[in-house]
Amino acid sequence: MDNISAVIEALILASESPLPLEKICAVLDGVDKTEVKDALDKLIAGYEERQSGISIQEVAGGFQFRTRPQVAVWVKKLKGTRPGSLSPAALETLAIVAYRQPIVKAEIESVRGVDVSAPLKGLLEKKLIRIVGRKDVPGKPIIYGTTKKFLEVFNLKELADLPTMRELTEITEQQGMLDLETLEENTGGQEAIPQESAGEEISEVISEVISEDDIDS
Repeated sequence: MDNISAVIEALILASESPLPLEKICAVLDGVDKTEVKDALDKLIAGYEERQSGISIQEVAGGFQFRTRPQVAVWVKKLKGTRPGSLSPAALETLAIVAYRQPIVKAEIESVRGVDVSAPLKGLLEKKLIRIVGRKDVPGKPIIYGTTKKFLEVFNLKELADLPTMRELTEITEQQGMLDLETLEENTGGQEAIPQESAGEEISEVISEVISEDDIDS
């Protein structure tokens, strides 16, 4: 096949979510996986050498075009200011879910020492956490875990790449609030990763999260 790198480039651009190497190989049926990986590496290196405003990064188990942080301010000016941020409370709740998942609401609250209904509601709406099941105890509380979008937004290949709690605390103290919309600019305009829960399910779950206060009391 002529110019495999160009084909891979087009596939990554056309994909609505980070494109796994296995999927690229499946599309390029008949091309050896080693050859595909070499072509992908050359493509990535080419963007680095040109110091382009965009790059190809491995996030959430796949490859995706991302705008570089150095040009994010200009992209944000183009798209305009949009409301949407993670408060320190939401970020702390998200960190607890990320590091201790699978986890239930009561366990999160035992760590934070305060009610987390509002932070959980916001994180569900932003598709950063999801419902992974119910704990087999009286009341069958909801079990939470992070989503693929969480990995994508925070530029992580996998959960093993999470920063240490100390590093995350330092980020929180420095930024005060985490601007989720600014982070999402880095996806270069590609669509968000399809989520595990449909809109109606999310609405039902959010209502249940709020009602869990009555169950716990």
